[in-house]
Amino acid sequence: MMGLTHKRDLRTGEAIWSAYRHPRIPASRLQKATRADVVIVGAGITGALVSQALTAAGIRPLILDRRDGARLGSTAASTALLQFELDSPLIKLSRKMGWRSAGQIWKCSQAAVNALRTETQRLGIAAHLHSRPSLYLAGDLLDASGLRREARARQRLGLPSELLERAALREHFGINRSAAILSHGNAEADPVALTAGFLKSALRAGARFHAPHEVTDLHATRSGVTLLTADDIEVHARRVVLCTGYELPKIVPRQGNRIISTWAIATRVQPHNIWPERALIWEASEPYLYLRASFDGRIICGGEDEDFSDVARRSARSAAKSARLEHKLGKLFPHVDARAAFAWTGCFGAHANGVPTIGEIPGQPRCYAVLGYGGNGITFSMLAARLLSEAIRGKRNPDAHLFSFP
Repeated sequence: MMGLTHKRDLRTGEAIWSAYRHPRIPASRLQKATRADVVIVGAGITGALVSQALTAAGIRPLILDRRDGARLGSTAASTALLQFELDSPLIKLSRKMGWRSAGQIWKCSQAAVNALRTETQRLGIAAHLHSRPSLYLAGDLLDASGLRREARARQRLGLPSELLERAALREHFGINRSAAILSHGNAEADPVALTAGFLKSALRAGARFHAPHEVTDLHATRSGVTLLTADDIEVHARRVVLCTGYELPKIVPRQGNRIISTWAIATRVQPHNIWPERALIWEASEPYLYLRASFDGRIICGGEDEDFSDVARRSARSAAKSARLEHKLGKLFPHVDARAAFAWTGCFGAHANGVPTIGEIPGQPRCYAVLGYGGNGITFSMLAARLLSEAIRGKRNPDAHLFSFP
């Protein structure tokens, strides 16, 4: 029987998070047909955040995932740079969408990072979530002049960003580039621990988690939604939220979203070689390089994205891509040991605007989907948790139209 989503091998190799212990999330299997007010399909970071937001509002969702509680999909391959900056620079997004819409989208992203930090602390989730500044380095997408315009646009919105010229960038961070934008208020985390923490919080508040169960069919009417699993169990719900990440639901229009392959490495532990303020670093380039440090002093470096999702092609290029990342890391910071102790690759999503799609699926009443793409995946998941929690409770959010399906 065909599944509801396009199945993908979302990652290969050994991601850095395998080096650390994480709690197993208890899940049980359904034995018979059941009902729930809201069903969430997908127990990665998006499903976890949406579930917790619903339970905080007094709704007890039922969560389904085709993987068990110990295996996450693309969440386990995330490098978890929690930034408010979109992949699409503000000045470029403004030309496509207009200043007011683009600016509000950036402000929503900033609010989502702040909310994620606040909720993680409030719930006592131990996920090594720490606030960090970020550096956006000049590259082939924006040179020093472009970054100057970008910094002014961000400042016009009240975003905490400033331009560093070459001398200041070299003096404060030891990086030899023509310019960079220094921003404040971003964060980093362990994405597996973050997901486990929010899922466990939702379960304590009354959510139910059943796995492994693959949803193979969905029938939506104005009165409710019926889901069918591969083992012929029906689940009846008032509403359904599809949080299947980069395994795109077949009933969801792509709307310009596409799946790409990306690569990442992590070095040995070398805390004495970490740059000042442990800033998140990324480039204004295509494909861009991005860096962060783990809590114990490894350097995580990723990028080299390519526009395909074929697993065999992705795996065949892994050695060369890892070597390329090592070279770029060593060139940026000649004093570090750039050799990979961990190397992995995975499927991720991309959109020309870098803006997520969040909302009710056209032609599928009472069914919602989250397509939170780009380097801001976890940030957009937090944004989705707020928007969908409010939509399900019948509350109108003035920003929802910025992210909804056309």
